[in-house]
This record gives sequence, structure tokens and C-alpha cells, in this order.
Amino acid sequence: MNDHLVLPGTPDAPLGLDLPARYLQSVREILLTHCPQTEVWAFGSRVSGGCHEASDLDLVLRNPRDLEERTGAAVALKNRFVESNLPIRVDVLDWALIPESFRNEITRAYVVLQSGPQKAMPSPTETPSP
Repeated sequence: MNDHLVLPGTPDAPLGLDLPARYLQSVREILLTHCPQTEVWAFGSRVSGGCHEASDLDLVLRNPRDLEERTGAAVALKNRFVESNLPIRVDVLDWALIPESFRNEITRAYVVLQSGPQKAMPSPTETPSP
């Protein structure tokens, strides 16, 4: 049985995201817990094709209020992915800090993993309020 989930891509990248469903669930939970106000795109080989089982997952964080403003979440998010149980490397970039030429490359093939302001999940050390 194939446990990979392919999310819909952009019109220019219909392949979508090639990532096992269990990894995607972990990634989304981490994003929702640690940067719920941020738009997050996946790009790179897991979107454009040519990835293999051990390929990294490339993410870019975008501030939905102002794309030129840093999100302030990249470093903490990188650390959280390192500490996670994910068996793949997750690279995290901030849209506001990358050159226009790289932005153009990303916009050719990406998948939106998180679309911006979401209701945050409580972190494992927090108790949800009633």
C-alpha cells in the first residue's frame, strides 16, 4: 500500500507534494503549533519531482500581512524540526530574507501547506483552555 500523499500543486506544478502522509501530519502539527499566523509553502524536489525517500523538505515562511516583513519564526521552527521525530531534514527559509531571483524560482513550483492565520494548537506542555 502506498502511504505517500500527493497534495494538489500549483497550475504550473501539478505533481503536488510527494511526502508520506504520516510525515505530512507531523509537519502540519508543528507548523500549526509554532507558527499559526504564517503562510507556509513547500518547494524543491518534493514538489517538482525527482525526490527520493531521504530527500529533504524545503519550506518557506511568508508573512501574510506583509511579504517583505520577516516572520520571526524560522530559527525556532528549524530547531523544532531538528528535535522532532521526522526522519527527514526540513529546511526552513523566510521569504523576506531571500533574493528576488530565488523567490521567482520558488513560485514556479510550490504547494501551500498552511495558508496563514490559523487557530494555534496548544504545545505539548500547554493545557488547552476550556
